[in-house]
Amino acid sequence: MATIREIAKKAGFSQATVSRVLNDDPTFTVKETTRKKILDASLEMGYGTMSHLQRVVIPQNIALLNDTFSDKGLQDAYFNELRTSLYQRANAERMNLSEYYDADALIADADKYSGFIAIGPQPLTPDALRRLHEVLPYGVFIDINPAPNLFDSVQPDLEQMIMDAMDTLVSSGNRRIGFIGGSGSIMGKCEYPEDTRAFAFRNWATRYGLETEGLIFEEGPFTVENGRALGEELISAHAGNLPDGLIVAADSLAVGVLQACAASGVLVPRDMRVVSINNQEIAKYTSPALSSYDINKDELVRAAMVTLAEAISTRRTINHHLRISTELVVRDSYIPADK
Repeated sequence: MATIREIAKKAGFSQATVSRVLNDDPTFTVKETTRKKILDASLEMGYGTMSHLQRVVIPQNIALLNDTFSDKGLQDAYFNELRTSLYQRANAERMNLSEYYDADALIADADKYSGFIAIGPQPLTPDALRRLHEVLPYGVFIDINPAPNLFDSVQPDLEQMIMDAMDTLVSSGNRRIGFIGGSGSIMGKCEYPEDTRAFAFRNWATRYGLETEGLIFEEGPFTVENGRALGEELISAHAGNLPDGLIVAADSLAVGVLQACAASGVLVPRDMRVVSINNQEIAKYTSPALSSYDINKDELVRAAMVTLAEAISTRRTINHHLRISTELVVRDSYIPADK
């Protein structure tokens, strides 16, 4: 096994610097380019065990690409919670987290960082993603997967969530099930103008043999106002023949749907069972309280951090994409038959 002295000679730094970097000294700060050269040299020369290398390669300096937009509503809360969890985790791991709101600004500063984590629903252009990968190849997107061949991703398993929601509604005797969602996209090499949750709903409804004609409403932003508008549209279109159950793509929309129901005299859950997604704090305080699938944001962040550190430590070139399971938090808007 190579010695500290040999690694220092190869990397071009003092033995003291090399020793403090390899021993992950929390009181010692160096440029990320210096740290990378030392770690690359240690990997090439076979220094230490793999578990040791994985420990010391936990990146000290990473960037946060915050690609959210402010709708002054509940959608902000979800990404704000992700951001807060990221900073808490970074602090616990002794990482320095620097925030960027623009991909070009991050590209210009790429040599300062080992990698990046991105949050937010706004899609980046293929050109921006390509240029970002050229200068900063290690990155993890949370909640979306815009470039699966370039970067890693960690996402809640929305397709499994929709299947579970439909399964529990059907198991409780509901056969006429509607869906309310917002405008979204399925991203990869191409971008398809359909939200993953709506795509999954159509797929599973077909497999369950359920009628969906006229029962899917999916347009506009994920806001309370749009949820109310779509809820009013559904109630108007199906007056006297409402769906037995309704799956709503986000709590922000569901709050508006409940407002539309209350204004129209539709009683939830007596007239229509409602299941939502995200389990934001507001779900506890709606009338009735929302049954909602909990997306564990701390687990999304933990998985993203581990994925990024592993990619950097092994210099992995094959991208990984993780799906995190969710759990239904049962409240008054829908109580499954087995509860």
